[in-house]
Amino acid sequence: MCTSPTPTIDMPTEDALKTLLLFIATALAEIIGCYLPYLWIKQGRSIWLLIPAALSLALFAWLLTLHATAAGRVYAAYGGVYIGVALAWLWAVDQIRPTPWDFAGVAVALCGMGLIMFQPSAR
Repeated sequence: MCTSPTPTIDMPTEDALKTLLLFIATALAEIIGCYLPYLWIKQGRSIWLLIPAALSLALFAWLLTLHATAAGRVYAAYGGVYIGVALAWLWAVDQIRPTPWDFAGVAVALCGMGLIMFQPSAR
């Protein structure tokens, strides 16, 4: 008789929370690293903003290396969290309230992130 193994989720709750917080920190580093040049180019702010922007993007790249899983999977899952953080940035920094469609899109993206990062594995 052939039986298939029962799938289990490899990641304990504490690790899942750490992963989510790391994704949020990574998204903030990327957004700041891109927002500061935007301020220089579009709003005529100081060119000196490019220095912290470069440092923030370097931090972003380093933070992506802290995940234990395969890089491609991390990048794919990170995209879902990035969408949520970007819309939070839109609301908090740009003072533009996201629409219900924005919230629905974030929910779908975060579900996709969850499927990728917390997928069950056969044991």
